[in-house]
Amino acid sequence: MLRVGGCAEHYVAVRTANDLAGHAIQAQRSGLRTTILGWGSNVVPADDGVPGLVIHNLATRIEITATEGGGQGLVLAESGCSFQELFLRSAQAGLRGLEFAVGIPGTLGGALVSNAGAYRSNVSEFLTALEIAVDGERRWVDPSWMEFAYRDSILRRPNPPACAIVQVRMALPKGDPKRIYDEAREYQRQRIAKQPPQSSVGSFFKNVNDHGLAERLAGLPEGLRRAGVVPAGFLIERAGLGGHRVGGASLSRRHANFIVNDRGATASDVRRLAEHAQWRVWETFGVLIEEEALYLGDWSGWDGRDAPVPDSKA
Repeated sequence: MLRVGGCAEHYVAVRTANDLAGHAIQAQRSGLRTTILGWGSNVVPADDGVPGLVIHNLATRIEITATEGGGQGLVLAESGCSFQELFLRSAQAGLRGLEFAVGIPGTLGGALVSNAGAYRSNVSEFLTALEIAVDGERRWVDPSWMEFAYRDSILRRPNPPACAIVQVRMALPKGDPKRIYDEAREYQRQRIAKQPPQSSVGSFFKNVNDHGLAERLAGLPEGLRRAGVVPAGFLIERAGLGGHRVGGASLSRRHANFIVNDRGATASDVRRLAEHAQWRVWETFGVLIEEEALYLGDWSGWDGRDAPVPDSKA
């Protein structure tokens, strides 16, 4: 969590799927702008706050059923549950697939909105159905409704439908418990080694899928070159921005795709630094890196792109 931004205009905390759906439907029918918030681990709220209603999703129920004689288990999970807790509960039941969730500090709902993933896996690949509150009613839909893509869904795009993900059904394959935990421990070890400890939203920008770019970049690991994947942190570092600062926000020296709040940053500091990183990467490599983090609240008057950005080291 970045620990920046202003207050919610209206706020309510919900602890069950029924309460989440009820408040969302009521807001939709009344035309009240609504933001669903989990742990706030991948968002940058505006300094002026978030207009309308913020629904804090604390609905955390998880039910796991092992199918008799089958090779998978069935999961019913409310969208406010911890993504890491969902992995742990699944692993305890001998179900694999969510090992990459270890160390991701957020809720299942937030993971679904951004189709979270790592290590060649995405949360969307295990979904069988979602229950949503949309257009003033509650219903189950096929995962295709979300239009999932790499770190993307219909709920991240401009003018998204007013929708709350209430709960989901998933099917996870059975696996060997030791291999499941060993793989998860290795992912956790890698995260601890690479990621900075300061307040952040995790990876700020999406990686770039571009075989041509990958081929011409010296120093890119061979596995990434073959896959045509260029990490955003690699581009930011090569653009000379490791450690650059705007106000209280800086690009981490440990991992350049992390914008950290290490000196009392404002949301404007964070966004100005992010846009400066985009500009420098575009100028250097001719590629636009897209935000993985989401800007919340009213940024309609934002003019940061025209503001001078200090080109200084932290």
